[in-house]
Amino acid sequence: MLATRSTRALCSKTMPRLASHNLRPICGVLLNKTPSYRRDFTFTPVLRSMKRTPELRIQLESEYTLAEPAWSHPVYTKDQMELIKIEHRKCATWSDYVALAAVRLLRWGFDFATGYKHDHAVALGKKDPKAAAKKYSMSEEKWLTRLIFLESVAGVPGMVGGMVRHLQSLRVLRRDNGWIGTLLEESQNERMHLLTFLKFREPGLFMRTMLLGAQGVFFNLFFMCYLVSPKTCHRFVGYLEEEAVITYTRTIADLEAGKLPKWENMEAPQIAKDYFGLQPGHDYVKDLLMVVRADEAKHREVNHTLANLEQKIDPNPFAAQWPQGMPRPSKGLEWTKGTGWERGELAEIASKMEPKAPIAA
Repeated sequence: MLATRSTRALCSKTMPRLASHNLRPICGVLLNKTPSYRRDFTFTPVLRSMKRTPELRIQLESEYTLAEPAWSHPVYTKDQMELIKIEHRKCATWSDYVALAAVRLLRWGFDFATGYKHDHAVALGKKDPKAAAKKYSMSEEKWLTRLIFLESVAGVPGMVGGMVRHLQSLRVLRRDNGWIGTLLEESQNERMHLLTFLKFREPGLFMRTMLLGAQGVFFNLFFMCYLVSPKTCHRFVGYLEEEAVITYTRTIADLEAGKLPKWENMEAPQIAKDYFGLQPGHDYVKDLLMVVRADEAKHREVNHTLANLEQKIDPNPFAAQWPQGMPRPSKGLEWTKGTGWERGELAEIASKMEPKAPIAA
């Protein structure tokens, strides 16, 4: 009893002055008390001192990144890009007509929302150039609105197609024959187009709301359609990319005609220089538009070609090994077919290979 009183008195006097926290629990044990760092079970919130997670501050060397990308962008020559032209694939099946009708409906809504109709502008311009310029003239801001909206929509199909085929490959336990990579690369390329044009202009609240609604509706519709008929969906994207080539061709024409003075001597954003590999002296807005149009032309070719194939059994010809020195599907612009490669053409090229048919990478 005396020892307990002495211990209590000693600990009561010395505990507040103990420099070491390691000695305090000892006094608690001697007094048959719970050490100060322990607490009985209770519903009362306990504030615990936690170390704050340090903020990750990394300064990228570029707004894109100089690290090796998953899909490197091919290098186009000036001659190759100048050969890009407006092309249209004629409808041959009912699914082609459905795809084309859907694209024209989308284009009509897009023109209505942005207040621009090229055919009407040309017709009116022949009669009254001043009236046409006043009603349908396109400024840099109007073109950016169209391009941003276009790229935000164009980046959806590749991701949806790649996602559906990826999940299907996991579900049925077999290879995809090289389609997934090409579709995801297309989606990534369209997203880089969008990020590039966002450097010219930040959309306002109304524009962002429209993009949000359009993406939500378009993603779900395209997803459901891809489950039903992927061939029709790829034909739809092929026709959509035809419209994209038309849009960029007209933008370049306006720039060359002096209708877009702000862009005449403006350099492309750094993100575009890094991603597209634009070289000094060839890194202006016109050069950027030429490269983007070439990308859209390649997407046009890819999707029209994929729509010509048997969706479940045919390998992706753009991820295959082909004989060198002859026209063939490729990632670049060495050989291009705006209306797509026919299945029979690909079979003929494959028959010339030795010793066996192309193997998807």
